[in-house]
Amino acid sequence: MTRSKRHGIFAAIVFAIFLPALIFAAGCHSYHVETTVENRTGGAIQLLEIDYPSASYGADKLLAGGVFHYRIQLRGSGPLKVQYTASDGRPVEISGPTLAERQEGTLQIVLLPGGKAEFHPRLTP
Repeated sequence: MTRSKRHGIFAAIVFAIFLPALIFAAGCHSYHVETTVENRTGGAIQLLEIDYPSASYGADKLLAGGVFHYRIQLRGSGPLKVQYTASDGRPVEISGPTLAERQEGTLQIVLLPGGKAEFHPRLTP
């Protein structure tokens, strides 16, 4: 067997081994959304909970002016919901944008006085 023929067989074997791995890696993209919650309510809040399709996250406390970062992965579709206890003890619940599986990017949530919030999504469709 000639050297060039052995080289060709070796290249074909390497290609056959690595092609499935390459296809698998290309098809396994994880979609993530980097979220930021900013407390601009004027006071500390407690029991912050962010509900999104199929999961939730939160913090026990977020001081006035505080920022909380969290990375989520969306499974399914549905609305985002923010809940917390205001500094005066009043429970607050705010509905946010609808999120969908395979979206990725950033989402800024700005908590404002009076139980209001702004949502600034920068997400792929």
